[in-house]
Amino acid sequence: MTVERPDDRLPSVFRFSTELVAWVGMPWALAGRSWVLAVLSLVVLIGLPAVFATPGDKQRAVVPVPGWVTILLVLLEIAGALVAAWWIMPLWAALLVSVLAAVTLVTERPRWTWLLSLSSRADT
Repeated sequence: MTVERPDDRLPSVFRFSTELVAWVGMPWALAGRSWVLAVLSLVVLIGLPAVFATPGDKQRAVVPVPGWVTILLVLLEIAGALVAAWWIMPLWAALLVSVLAAVTLVTERPRWTWLLSLSSRADT
């Protein structure tokens, strides 16, 4: 059964917003402990998704991976945004980031279903 790629323009806005919080927040949160950890967080949060991609999800996949790996990378970004928000931000901002993360999780579900369908086709 072929699952069509869902329209992910709106989910992309929420996903990118969450990634942006993670990209800024995690290094900021870790900088007080270790600048090495701050830099490493950027390598993980920006570098891994730039290198590893599911074919069909991005125009070019430097290192092709199954859909479930892409989903795990998005979950890592969401977790990074949440950890950073609750670690360094005031309560109201952490709550806003939590709502953003929840919306991202909900809006990503059709894309994740599609990504998993790509993985199952590749496995057979």
